[in-house]
Amino acid sequence: MDLATRRRRTALFLFFLVPGLSISSWVTRTPDIRDQLGASTAQMGIVLFGLSVGSMLGVLGSGALVAKFGTRPVMAVGTALVILSMVVIGCGAWWQSASVVMAGLFLFGAGVGGGEVAVNVDGADVERITGRTVLPTLHGFFSLGTVVGAALGIVCTAGGFPVQWHLGAIALVTAAMFAYALRAVPHGVGKVATIKLTGSAERPKRPAVWKDRRLLMIGGIILTMALAEGAANDWLPLLMVDGHDMDPALGSAVYTGFAASMTLGRFGGGFFINRYGRTPVVRASAISAALGLCAVIFVDNGLVAGAAVLLWGLGASLGFPLALSAAGDSGPDSAARVSLVAMMGYVAFLVGPPGLGFLGDRYGLRAAMTVVLAFVAIAIFLAPAVTTRRTTPTSSTPGPQPASAGEPQDRAGH
Repeated sequence: MDLATRRRRTALFLFFLVPGLSISSWVTRTPDIRDQLGASTAQMGIVLFGLSVGSMLGVLGSGALVAKFGTRPVMAVGTALVILSMVVIGCGAWWQSASVVMAGLFLFGAGVGGGEVAVNVDGADVERITGRTVLPTLHGFFSLGTVVGAALGIVCTAGGFPVQWHLGAIALVTAAMFAYALRAVPHGVGKVATIKLTGSAERPKRPAVWKDRRLLMIGGIILTMALAEGAANDWLPLLMVDGHDMDPALGSAVYTGFAASMTLGRFGGGFFINRYGRTPVVRASAISAALGLCAVIFVDNGLVAGAAVLLWGLGASLGFPLALSAAGDSGPDSAARVSLVAMMGYVAFLVGPPGLGFLGDRYGLRAAMTVVLAFVAIAIFLAPAVTTRRTTPTSSTPGPQPASAGEPQDRAGH
């Protein structure tokens, strides 16, 4: 790997680290924010709806923006919105204004929804350049950010540190990371060249990716695994506090365990992906997440539930990046393919937080998580869609052959 590619990969690590650090910082403070707002579980679901709407709008526009401007400016604007959102959420908690917190979550969702597609397209491009599995490691830095942010959140929660100063400090730190990382990202990646046609010539048609049945199945995997990850990100501290009678600091500690298991799964996942292939790894991940959810929902023991969250986190860790990687190399127009399946994933973020909030208000958060469990079970059967189906070069072809990132050695040359 040449120096420019190494610097670019390091920059992408930081672009994943920033939203991870940010999301866990406010998630660990949700019990405090809820108390400051005086909101019920259903009302918190409505507040979280700002995140969902922002995410959906961001991801809906990201594919076209990447095709027109390239990944760099889309990543830059998205990350800037994430940093700004920390300030707005902190001010909303300080002013005890649910609408301001909701606006901050909208900015966060728009930034992550728009920027993450661009970062994943850029990461998929690095995978193609290097012939190595990169996306799970990149998403591992998101999870690493959630661990660091959650640990800081626990300290701030236990010490009674004001939410607004906590989130303001996170904004300053992530702004410095952003300024450093942006310089290493090249221009033009993901940009689709426009061809001016005259006379009777016809404009070449771009493939209708939404008609690709296999791509839709990959999107289904992303939807189920995004719901598993998003449900924990939005509700896990409150689930432990309200559903298993833990105090807020311990509930945040359980969320930190979830984030740590996600990190472990994503950093260690490359070995298993290269050895066994995508399909067995996705299937095993879905089974692990389902087992963890079962224990959290049905076992009336806080210690068992806290330990089961580790299985939930390990299971949810690889589904999203693996499916994005599979979508990126499933055919032409990688940006459109990644954008489509990411949009399907964000459907989970759109209906998940408020839906689980309303169900939790009526039946309790533990009962509400049975919806997440049912969706995760579907991923077990959709797993074969992520297998790369490319013709293996014959042995008579001279010279080294490019590898398809994410497939085992006997199929892709890793």
